[in-house]
Amino acid sequence: MSYPTQLKHFYIPEDQSVYLLSHKDAQKLRDWVQLCIQQLVTLGYQQVSLIGKGAFGFVFAGVGANGTEQVFKFSRINLPRHVQERLEEEAHMLAQVSHPFVPKLIDFQHVGKQAILVMQRANGQDLEQVSLQQGPLCARIIVKIAVQLGAILLALRNNQIKGSPKPIVHGDIKPSNLVWDAPTECIGLIDWGSSVFAQLDWQQQFVDNNVMDLMSGDLQHTNARLGDVYFIGEEQLNGALSSPRFDEQGLASTLYALASGQSSRFGRKVITPLSLGLPKMLANVLDYMLSDELDKQRQGGDYFFNHLHVFKNMVFAGDPSNEIKPMIPCWVAHEPKDIDTVVYSSRKSFLLENSAAIDEELNHIDDAQFDRYYKNFLHGMGETEKGFLAAISRLGHYPVVGGMVIRWMPEGIYVDSSLHIHDPALKTGFEHGVNNVIALARAIHRKGVFKCCLFNAKDTLHIERDDPHSPFLPDPSCIIPFEVSGTPLVADNQRSHSYFEDGEDPDEQLTLPARIMAILQDLNTIHHTGCVIFEALPTHLKVHSYYTLLDSCQSHRFRELLDALVAAIPDITGVGLSGFMKLPYKSTRYFEHQAQSPEKYYPRNPNRCDTQGALS
Repeated sequence: MSYPTQLKHFYIPEDQSVYLLSHKDAQKLRDWVQLCIQQLVTLGYQQVSLIGKGAFGFVFAGVGANGTEQVFKFSRINLPRHVQERLEEEAHMLAQVSHPFVPKLIDFQHVGKQAILVMQRANGQDLEQVSLQQGPLCARIIVKIAVQLGAILLALRNNQIKGSPKPIVHGDIKPSNLVWDAPTECIGLIDWGSSVFAQLDWQQQFVDNNVMDLMSGDLQHTNARLGDVYFIGEEQLNGALSSPRFDEQGLASTLYALASGQSSRFGRKVITPLSLGLPKMLANVLDYMLSDELDKQRQGGDYFFNHLHVFKNMVFAGDPSNEIKPMIPCWVAHEPKDIDTVVYSSRKSFLLENSAAIDEELNHIDDAQFDRYYKNFLHGMGETEKGFLAAISRLGHYPVVGGMVIRWMPEGIYVDSSLHIHDPALKTGFEHGVNNVIALARAIHRKGVFKCCLFNAKDTLHIERDDPHSPFLPDPSCIIPFEVSGTPLVADNQRSHSYFEDGEDPDEQLTLPARIMAILQDLNTIHHTGCVIFEALPTHLKVHSYYTLLDSCQSHRFRELLDALVAAIPDITGVGLSGFMKLPYKSTRYFEHQAQSPEKYYPRNPNRCDTQGALS
């Protein structure tokens, strides 16, 4: 297999923070959220607050008249009508489910043109957030989640309506759709927006049990909806007839992600299920269920459900410590800071194995999840590369500023980094995430460079103009902020920056004017770390930045140059992005290539754990 020797670099955000929206768009979003809250208050709910948003809508929480907490889902008003109607279909599907681990539907109603789905609120925190805080979850908790999730899926596959089999497919099982109540150690499966009645049962037989149903049913086209492509299996992704087997893939992906501290299933060939310290029985089951071979997937699923009672009765010693040795340094900032982290990286065309356009067969899929995750950059890319990008994206969920550059060479990888986390309680989880990035990078063999920078979206400057032909005119409040390090690092003048000087890109690259380039060159003579990214849209310019000055004696000059940078903004013409990042070059780390992490299991005899809880 041949690989490109040069990589193009697109710098695009992993997620659109409200702080990256134009003033007009941000105000429209805030107004709409406030309108939703007012509607719920008018309906008699109290303590209403926004708790989440997704591809199709927003989720609020509030307290009803009986004092119980409830959840309200609003569809995005700007979506096509047929997409907004999916909220009512979600309510219908949730109404079919009765299980102690599934919060119940309370009501579905319309307020004007706005549809609102009301349901019970599950106690606790979603498992994606738990995973971000703790890193990989311990084997005992993974097994407990597996047993409870298995019980839900058994109930769904055995669902009946009026005595006739009517299995249900949830279609979007992933950590963020599982709420974890830590005191009771119970889960709640939420978000039924991708659920459908299965066309095939778990044995791959048609569900309709009479000839007329079979003749009238559309058995040539799937009714399945696309779940999160980071977690669904190939059958669901490729449009197979819906089946409870889809949710087996979601279950396996979720358990794997939680056990490995990742946010996708894509790292499975490198950080394998056999390397996660799980009981060997469960590790083997996950290895089979996540196999590329369909027969092995189903063998693994059947074994899992046939042995749920065994998993339920497993005995564990005390939960082990989650401390790890970070592979590259991660610094804790001196003062906590409320940061809305955004990752800009060269991900979009990163290591594409196929330079052709997106497969025409996939263009017909009309799904927001598909557009957001898959068509944008994942299609045509190797699975480990997908896992690497997902691991990079996960870093942006922490309050972190800094940057990372990975260079692949024939003998291994070289990593330069400057990562500063602003919440010490999240340091361990973040270090696990960084180690996963390194582990996945070590398994990729090719020549090239990957760069990403993490900055605080709240520091982004926004400058707007009336038309694309007028200059961007910053007002006096536009100031690029910077911090001064209390512990200056020794400069290494032997090596110059800048990682973001990649040459022109025909689609994204913004050519900066000579005056700005001259100021950036002057900045480069001062010992500092950080980045500045200019993102020019037709009528909206964003200046993203993160700067830490490492030579406090140069503070006055550094401020003068940053002010000069803002003053030169009217010289910018065209649209696109251009960014410059400087790392302190304190210590470049080298790692040999490694195809897979070594196998590691929970001991058959839990008493073999040492006093620190580590596996012997």
